Parts: sequence; C-alpha cells; structure tokens
Amino acid sequence: MSLDLMSLKLLFLNSCTVQPWEALLERRDGEPTVVLGPGRHVVRRRAEHQLVDLRERIDLVPVQEVLTADGVTAKVSAVFRWTVADPVAFTELVRDPVGAVYLAVQLGLRDVLASQDAEALVRAPRTRLADGVRDRAASAAAEVGIRLVDVVVKDVVLPGDLRAAYAELVVGRHRAQAQLEAARAETAALRSLANGAKLLDDHPSLAQLRLVQALPPGSRVELVQSARASSREE
Repeated sequence: MSLDLMSLKLLFLNSCTVQPWEALLERRDGEPTVVLGPGRHVVRRRAEHQLVDLRERIDLVPVQEVLTADGVTAKVSAVFRWTVADPVAFTELVRDPVGAVYLAVQLGLRDVLASQDAEALVRAPRTRLADGVRDRAASAAAEVGIRLVDVVVKDVVLPGDLRAAYAELVVGRHRAQAQLEAARAETAALRSLANGAKLLDDHPSLAQLRLVQALPPGSRVELVQSARASSREE
C-alpha cells in the first residue's frame, strides 16, 4: 500500500449513509459547517456530525384567549406545518427554532384577531384568518431556517352568552324570512281569487260551467229557463 493511501486511511475511519429525507452537518476544527446530502459519505477524523430530519412536521398551538377589536374574549387554536429549509441556520442560530416559530404564530393569531370585531370574526372564513397569521409568521420562521408550509386556524370560540345571542339572531332571521314567504304566498292566492271572482261576474256562464264541473259523478243536471229569458223570447 502506498504512503498516500495509508494517509488517506488514517484520515477517514468510517463512513455514514444519509437518507433522502435527511441532511448531515459536519463540523471540524472550527471550519464552516459542511452540509452533506443523501448518499454514502466518508466520515473524517475529529469531525462532529449531526443529522437533521428534513421531513414535514406538524405542531399545535393550543387554545388561547384573545381579545377582539370590540373587547370580546375569544378562544382560538391553530396548527402549523413546517419543514427545515436551511439546516445550518436551524441548528446554529437559535437554541429552540421551533419555539421561535410557535411564538411567531401565536403573536400572529393575536394580531389578526385583535384587528376584527366579534361579528366579523364569526363571519370570516378560517382560510382568511390563517393567511394573515402565515404572512406574519413566515419571515420569522425563515430567519431560523424553517419554511412555514401552512397555518390552519382550527377553532374560534366566543363566550357562551354571545353564542346564544347570535343563535337567537339567526333563528329570528329565518323565522322572519319564513313569515315573509308565507305572506307573499297568501297575497298571491288572494289576488288569484279576486281575478277569478271578477271573471265570473263578467261571464255568468263560466260560473255555471264551473258549477257543473264541480258536481260529483252520477249527478243529474236540470236546465231551467229563467223568466227573463222567456220574456225576451216573447
């Protein structure tokens, strides 16, 4: 074995395999951190190695109380999905990078809810609330090497008395709508009856024909000539 090959063997003692969903950080003698991608790598002497999982993860922001713009206390919870975008920043800038993103999402929730009153909060779609939170937290996540994939606002719960008031308002609105539709139908029926009565007054023969049509099967109809008609014939 040549001298060069012997020196190379002394420098490299073993190897390490990095999976497709991982990144291997190599630190040696204060040199800049080297990021090793998927594959089999030779591990150098005196080097420290750290595996970073690059797969997407989910964390929960539990229920917290937030004041709306009109002073109503709402309980809100959220879920955020994230993945490591920069392994070096993720491991070297902040001791708890996920905690930093958690705090950014939490503050984003407070900012979004504090800008809306309770009624707008009830009517606002969850996706619009989540977009506002994600826009506020994405930059803070990028600073610590995290890519914020998505933020989902799970629940927005108002106080019980306020929920009961909104429920009563909705029931009253639907009840009023039903009464309005019933009144419109009754008005249309009366208008139809009035038009029919006027038509029968103008054409008495139609009334007689309608009366004959209304008789049950097997009825006997007798035609009687009126005195006015007899006088006209004479």
